[in-house]
Amino acid sequence: MSVSPFTALACPLDGAPLQRSGASWRCADGHCFDIAAQGYVNLLPVQNKRSRDPGDSKEMVAARRRFLEAGHYKPIADAVAQAVLAGAVPGRTLTCLDAGCGEGYYLRQLAAAAAAEARPLALAGLDISKWAVQAAAKRDLQDARSQAGASASPSTTWIVGSNAGLPVLPATLDRVLCMFGFPVYPEFARVLRPGGVLLQVDAGPDHLRELREVIYPTLKPERPAARQAPPGFEPLGTDTLRFQIHVDGAAPIADLLAMTPHLYRATAEGRARAAALTALTMRVDVRRARYRRLTD
Repeated sequence: MSVSPFTALACPLDGAPLQRSGASWRCADGHCFDIAAQGYVNLLPVQNKRSRDPGDSKEMVAARRRFLEAGHYKPIADAVAQAVLAGAVPGRTLTCLDAGCGEGYYLRQLAAAAAAEARPLALAGLDISKWAVQAAAKRDLQDARSQAGASASPSTTWIVGSNAGLPVLPATLDRVLCMFGFPVYPEFARVLRPGGVLLQVDAGPDHLRELREVIYPTLKPERPAARQAPPGFEPLGTDTLRFQIHVDGAAPIADLLAMTPHLYRATAEGRARAAALTALTMRVDVRRARYRRLTD
């Protein structure tokens, strides 16, 4: 099998290695974390939550799932998969964490690309939203059981957790993805092996410009892009991916708005203008930056 679960997890309470034991993960100090029926584990201590239900809501996760599964961002997923697999040693399992995995779309596309090339991967997806991780794990479990029977388990390790304190053992990952998320570079540097690669994807200045022109009276000037590598990393290069998408129907447009920060930043009038749309052609503009973990 090309894809297997990543297992080098750390206890979020004391940092000790976690070992899988039946339907739980346990550390030597006796801390135990049960695996949910959907196939994920919650490694976000309650004292590390900033709210009762952090991250994307159940409705936002469903909107993102519908929009992404319609294929609108497939070119981004393809470019990310190509970048992750580039430079992989033939026959050696590549370990990869999606830090802010949402409902798992980009990891599913990566797994499919790896399977097509018979590239072995060990994958983990982490998000602070319980609803996002639950949806990702449930889909993975359903796919696994449809292919291998009722006793199959997810092909990816799905974790409720925070980038501010990744429950991952040091220097155990070859790749970290941060897709439109919240990077915590010291943590990324800690969990990557020397020579490992961080792939960060962020919105460019023209990303969804046509939608933003509808919901905002004026657009704010673009912030200058960071040009220096984060501490502990060296730059491998930055490129831009641009293409157009056409979204037909009020419901898919509403899904797109719901999966972006603009849903909360826009005024009621701006949201009403977006709700009145029945079709929209937009530019997708994303920056893809790659950084290599330096040797200590």
